[in-house]
Amino acid sequence: MANFDYVNLQTQRKKPVGAGPVRTALRAVASVALGAAALAVFPSAARAASVRDGAELIPMGDAVGLSISCDGVVVTATQTENGASSSPAQTAGIRPGDVIIRVGDTSVRSGDDLRRALDALNGAPVDVRVTRGGREATYTVTPRLEPDGSYRLGLVVRDMLTGIGTLTFYDPESGVFGALGHSAGDSDTGVILPLRDGVIANTSIVGVVRGQAAAPGQLQGSFDASGAIGRLNANTERGIFGILSDAGTARGRQPLPAGAAREIKPGPASILCTVSGSDVREYAVEITRVYSGAGNTERGMMLSVSDPGLIELTGGIVQGMSGSPILQDGKLIGAVTHVLVGDPTKGYGISIESMLAASEAAGAALTTRGAA
Repeated sequence: MANFDYVNLQTQRKKPVGAGPVRTALRAVASVALGAAALAVFPSAARAASVRDGAELIPMGDAVGLSISCDGVVVTATQTENGASSSPAQTAGIRPGDVIIRVGDTSVRSGDDLRRALDALNGAPVDVRVTRGGREATYTVTPRLEPDGSYRLGLVVRDMLTGIGTLTFYDPESGVFGALGHSAGDSDTGVILPLRDGVIANTSIVGVVRGQAAAPGQLQGSFDASGAIGRLNANTERGIFGILSDAGTARGRQPLPAGAAREIKPGPASILCTVSGSDVREYAVEITRVYSGAGNTERGMMLSVSDPGLIELTGGIVQGMSGSPILQDGKLIGAVTHVLVGDPTKGYGISIESMLAASEAAGAALTTRGAA
């Protein structure tokens, strides 16, 4: 492994990317796009309407490129050298999943901040402040002297995430969009990324790795983050949300009523998604089970892909399809969130009621904090 403390994962323009950096480990269930604080700022009047308000939303289904910068840097691994059993940071108590926010007297909000802080090290013990599970803690680390004369903490970190996901809804009244149906998290640690800023951009799907048992597939595409169509404002456990700056993406599409969680029932439904180029298409699915408390979880329903066309193209649900709108009885009822690793034709979805509640809570919390 290369000798470094900082890994720069910034977007390379027009570089093909899959949904890789978003919880792709083989587990009983895998997230299919890309925990739980919402950071950044919603304009006070710009929040998606709730189900109780009789919301009418435009179901989207567009594949989009995501580029997210962290507020702080996420520790993805510790790094040992020369047969040592642990790195300086690990010895001090820092572990993967921690988010570094200060090194010595230097506030760390990005990889560049961390690099400057590391360049200033002189071998003396330094206080490193991190957040872990929503709480802050400080660890004193004695840096390691490297052969080039620099001092390092023995960490591998990340300050940015890129990937492909799917837009769930657009609220034409407020300009708010929602996507994914779950958080954008670090793929190595599963930690939700504290959001400093982020954008979504149009993408074209250029290939599909078909899903197979024990091997989730993925959409492959390219995007240019400089051509953003929307800015992210919140990264929550039940979706990512922001303001769509290019409403032309939704032009000509008709809004549908947002269905309440209690209205979801087993039976025929459909999803909207993009698995080739930029064409949004509708595919048949079957909701096989509705879980109690569906309004509060990203796995509120189980669904099975029944459309032979989608199965032929993708094998079922693949990474990158997180956020695909679920329609039933003329209403937008939810979004695809996970695929069953053992059977890619089956997966889970979140109710739209749950997503809208998360959007509303994120906006209210941020507005309250801003007024304090």
